[in-house]
Amino acid sequence: MPDSADTPPYRPLREQIAEKMREGILLGDFPPGSSLPERETSAELGVSRTPFREAMGILSKEGLVTIRPARSPIVANPTVHELTDLLTVQAALEALAGELACETGSREDFEQVAGHHETMLMISDTAPALEFFKADMAFHSAVVAATGNAALMEIHAQNNARLWRVRFLTSSTRYDRDRVLQQHGRIAQTLQNRDKVGASSTLREHLKDAVEKISRIYAKQDGSADHSGATRLNNHNEEEI
Repeated sequence: MPDSADTPPYRPLREQIAEKMREGILLGDFPPGSSLPERETSAELGVSRTPFREAMGILSKEGLVTIRPARSPIVANPTVHELTDLLTVQAALEALAGELACETGSREDFEQVAGHHETMLMISDTAPALEFFKADMAFHSAVVAATGNAALMEIHAQNNARLWRVRFLTSSTRYDRDRVLQQHGRIAQTLQNRDKVGASSTLREHLKDAVEKISRIYAKQDGSADHSGATRLNNHNEEEI
């Protein structure tokens, strides 16, 4: 009988489906603006329609899917302006997290942050984009967790869910990865030094770079415009950015 410690925790089917869909959206298997017909998509995933519908509800709350009355849900396709607004908020949240973590974080908290940074350094040249992205997000989540502030952690997680795909796109670009890793190293060091100003300013600079990077992604792609002329995001080749 397997050791219970080795048994993965139970996850409802709707959450498993949502995770599979989430990764498919990040990797471009389900492009922005594409329809997700309930019957066909659930059959493709090998699941029944009820848990698929529940999974769509999860992804809708995260901003990855748009639910439409009496029509198939579609993969969300936000404008660059909408994403810039969300990233600006996220920069403020993470800058605040840097300050609070310096005040209240423990040595163990900072070791967690540093450990995620070391992981990113080790896998940077070899890991698939999705694996590197998950390590990147684990680093940022650890910074926020070091504050011990439940309200901040909740708000950060909610906003970050809406940015999941765009942060994947910015994380998967390679042309400035050395700069990204250097910034992470500075963040980890300023936290260990309890340098509130340094931690806050580096986190804000880091997210500001993400805003500039996503603007370049939009500028380089063949964007389409909605009735208001707002450019939307299509898939891109990370090596071309």
